[in-house]
Amino acid sequence: MSRRDPIALPDPDATEALGARLGAVLHPGDIVLLHGELGAGKTTLARGLIAALCDVDEVPSPTYTLMQHYDTRAGAWLVHADLYRIEDEGELVELGLDEAFDSAICLIEWPDRLGGHLPERRIDLHLMADGGARIADIVAVGEWGGRLDNV
Repeated sequence: MSRRDPIALPDPDATEALGARLGAVLHPGDIVLLHGELGAGKTTLARGLIAALCDVDEVPSPTYTLMQHYDTRAGAWLVHADLYRIEDEGELVELGLDEAFDSAICLIEWPDRLGGHLPERRIDLHLMADGGARIADIVAVGEWGGRLDNV
């Protein structure tokens, strides 16, 4: 496990920019778990990442659809999931997250709902309020080499 120094995010643009920097180092099979309270900036960070990798201007929150699928410019599959409405781990099987974990870049909001499906190799990205701004704390679990050094 490795941990970066916390990153100050003074506004939504900085949060989107962090998403874009993170997206630049991700590969299929990489899983980013986005932790934070409602309004912490999880979807904002995901929008920045998805916009940078997929050339998509409109990135809807998957709160009601649970998952959105995208194709990256490099031809990879990207999945953005919001598990807020998941009440039972059995629902995760129906979503096909296990398949996505193996072959896609995955962004998961509300990862506490994963329960026993928590991937061993992942990035835990915690967004916390800091007055009117945010702080991002990034913890890499498993082997990531130096890929996160410039995020």
